Amino acid sequence: MPGMPKNRSNPVDATPAGRLVEASLHHVLGYQLAQATIVTGAVFAERVGTPFDLRPVEFTVLCLIHENPDVSAARLAKALAVTAPNIAAWLERLERRELIRRTPHATDRRAQHLRTTPTGATLASSATRSVIEGEQLALGNLSKGEQMILIELLHKVAVSRSA
Repeated sequence: MPGMPKNRSNPVDATPAGRLVEASLHHVLGYQLAQATIVTGAVFAERVGTPFDLRPVEFTVLCLIHENPDVSAARLAKALAVTAPNIAAWLERLERRELIRRTPHATDRRAQHLRTTPTGATLASSATRSVIEGEQLALGNLSKGEQMILIELLHKVAVSRSA
């Protein structure tokens, strides 16, 4: 039938698992990102999630606080495109684990500065190192240069989001 994908025994444009033809999806960035996330998600779970007891969003929040001392919850929420209640819940969990601390803003009673504790700083550095090593191993079919290009291109996609 015209327009229907051919059922080939070993198609090049097939899903890595299940071997389903994905010809019409092959050039859809969102689909390819989702497929890549399956790989990176497994690396994260093995290298950070289980050993450090961090969910991906908690890891991200912890690292952003570590790299941006005295950041506010509002700036974190904006950077991650999440609501204030969501960011508050993640901050509470990190604070309960004594990975971050909040200090009051000098002039705005409602605002707080966020910083990693020494334990949180160590965890952020160790977890980052571990996930980078795991991703490099998992992406062994890409050269170091290709991995760097991929990261740069994905960053360009991310920054295309309107501020």
